[in-house]
Amino acid sequence: MTPVEPAALLPPVTRLARAAGQAILAVDRAGYEVFEKPDRSPVTTADLAAHRVIEAGLATLGPALPALSEEGGIPPWPERRNWTEYWLVDPLDGTRELLARRPEYTVNIALVRRGRAELGVVYAPALDELYYACRDGGAWRVDGGGEPRPVRSRACPAGTPLKVAARHRYAGPQVRTLLERLAPVAEFRLGSSLKSCRVACGELDLYPRHGPTSEWDTAAAQCVLEEAGGCLLDWRGRPLRYNRGPSLRNPPFLAAGDPGRDWAALTAGAGAREA
Repeated sequence: MTPVEPAALLPPVTRLARAAGQAILAVDRAGYEVFEKPDRSPVTTADLAAHRVIEAGLATLGPALPALSEEGGIPPWPERRNWTEYWLVDPLDGTRELLARRPEYTVNIALVRRGRAELGVVYAPALDELYYACRDGGAWRVDGGGEPRPVRSRACPAGTPLKVAARHRYAGPQVRTLLERLAPVAEFRLGSSLKSCRVACGELDLYPRHGPTSEWDTAAAQCVLEEAGGCLLDWRGRPLRYNRGPSLRNPPFLAAGDPGRDWAALTAGAGAREA
């Protein structure tokens, strides 16, 4: 079976992300219910509505591929370890933003091939911001009903004042140590995958993350960021990869606009351990 080129999948997947976003907004307007997962994180009927839209939509795309969604069942590792190509989905990344009435939550859909995100779509329905990319196809942004425009990350050689997606007041000790070393000119607090997408657009230079995240939180935005010229690395300087083992937990990572900087040197001693 010949795999479909990611570029051919982008139009239906972007439409699917928008449809999932509209499902979230509809549930939000009508009033959602909140439940607690076994790990005590929240999930709402908006998360579940978006999951159903994406699950049904991906099933119509050929060839049929397995899908791993935060709100679906997680197949055991003996099954997943044989996957060379699959969909990796977070139907609503940023549930806490939704609950707090902040608009920065997103729909994330990625196509992963041999551990690497080959296609990524990130849609923020409350902001009507769409980001998408496929391998070797560049990264693009659409605001509202506007036309797609290409995005590029920003070079930031050593000594350049940095705009960082973190706030010293709320950061953990590892990120605080990094912020003290960088002395950023500005700090920002954004929700969900939008941090990495804003790095891709050159609006931010760095998003350091040391707290817990899962693979579906990063894959789509990583494709956008890499195609925009940036990188998403663990704190040892290695690109994040997917379906690595039984755990779906990411290591600590940095989303950076300039892959030419020695980010691993900056994080050395600041807690660059595996998750």
